[in-house]
Amino acid sequence: MIIPYKKLSQEALLGIIEELVTRDGTELTDADAKVKQVMRQLERGTLVITYDLQSLTCSVVPADSLPPGGADNG
Repeated sequence: MIIPYKKLSQEALLGIIEELVTRDGTELTDADAKVKQVMRQLERGTLVITYDLQSLTCSVVPADSLPPGGADNG
């Protein structure tokens, strides 16, 4: 299911983005530019936040990687 990023609190959104950009070992102090880049991509709609009801996890994925019609909302 796609989670509209604007529906998340700033704290939750920032936590998701920081987790994403620090996965590869980027220090949080060096992650500011990457966080801003991800935010711009969310605003443009080239990235979306998805939530998997089975694994209870969220991901940030390219919008064009989703099946036609978007992610399953079930």
